[in-house]
Amino acid sequence: MLRVRCLRGGSRGAEAAHFIGSRLGRAFTGWVQRSLQSTQAAAASQNRCAAEDKAHSPKECPVCSYNEWDPLEEVIVGRAENACVPPFSVEVKANTYEKYWGFYQKFGGESFPKDHVKKAIAEIEEMCNILKKEGVIVKRPDPIDWSVKYKTPDFESTGMYAAMPRDILLVVGNEIIEAPMAWRARFFEYRAYRRIIKDYFNNGAKWTTAPKPTMADELYDQDYPIRSVEDRHKLAAQGKFVTTEFEPCFDAADFIRAGRDIFVQRSQVTNYMGIEWMRRHLAPDYRVHVISFKDPNPMHIDATFNIIGPGLVLSNPDRPCHQIELFKKAGWTVIHPPVPLIPDDHPLWMSSKWLSMNVLMLDEKRVMVDANETSIQKMFENLGISTIKVNIRHANSLGGGFHCWTCDIRRRGTLQSYFD
Repeated sequence: MLRVRCLRGGSRGAEAAHFIGSRLGRAFTGWVQRSLQSTQAAAASQNRCAAEDKAHSPKECPVCSYNEWDPLEEVIVGRAENACVPPFSVEVKANTYEKYWGFYQKFGGESFPKDHVKKAIAEIEEMCNILKKEGVIVKRPDPIDWSVKYKTPDFESTGMYAAMPRDILLVVGNEIIEAPMAWRARFFEYRAYRRIIKDYFNNGAKWTTAPKPTMADELYDQDYPIRSVEDRHKLAAQGKFVTTEFEPCFDAADFIRAGRDIFVQRSQVTNYMGIEWMRRHLAPDYRVHVISFKDPNPMHIDATFNIIGPGLVLSNPDRPCHQIELFKKAGWTVIHPPVPLIPDDHPLWMSSKWLSMNVLMLDEKRVMVDANETSIQKMFENLGISTIKVNIRHANSLGGGFHCWTCDIRRRGTLQSYFD
């Protein structure tokens, strides 16, 4: 049996390669040496990115983003192609409105209405074109057939889509974190982004995948009582959600960044085990704070609480934040956006009308906002922020606004603290 104590590269690595080669032949020697060279090159690339992260410089590393408002340079924009209705399982039921339950029961596992998807695709293509005209590099996930049925030892499902990169990817500094997710229909959603993430990794970015949950029955309260909004309000106030603490789970969209401080909510898709995993993973450089809201159906924070600048936050007036004094004491300005203008008859299968505040900051003075939401446009203009108006009304129906449909990969800025 061969035992080699260390293969770290340098002289010890070369000696190990020579020793192994003398025992197993020149071919193997060449393979070991190439492996060492590859490992050394990867380590050098990672060390370069880590050093730049400490220096807060994004010049070499393709991934660098610390907050929601620094000048946007590169972004991933999702795809509506092949979007499928998720099967009507308990976790989907807990996150959707009762008036749409029949829709899920009838069409679960099938395509969303094709004409609607076609219009959503066209809207997102136009959004990408506008981002490019504003000087932003745009990357897209791979198209995948989400109707394919899959099976694990714990459950069966079909997929959903790769429309909302914000849900599954969180960028913190030079690191891309893949969220484990909580819906069974989204178990394999990461596959659409792997080509892009591997490219970022090969160019020096850090890449972390959070522990993947089994999504066994024990992760969900199978008897979760959600017949009315009153039920949901009562349960949320008691800290009871459809996801249990059986294993860590979280969606990335339940986190929002402000430099060294990252805020998260316990929701229907993010449990305390998932939050604690993130807290330990990001410590000591970042502080993870749990905040909560008067929300009967918490799922994803950015249509409830959207940080849009240093010391500036949009707070949903229908879902007040229980910890808002934390921000006021730090000198932050809290703004309540106006009531959304989206009509009642427009289908919103997985979200509320408050997608109007789900905006994307291109920098502190430019915001991408819904072309139909004239009230919030006026609000931004009164704040001295220019509005870039884009119509994504049909894309909204699939469950997200501008912030949801994007994941900012690189923003030109430095790591700072806004609460010290």
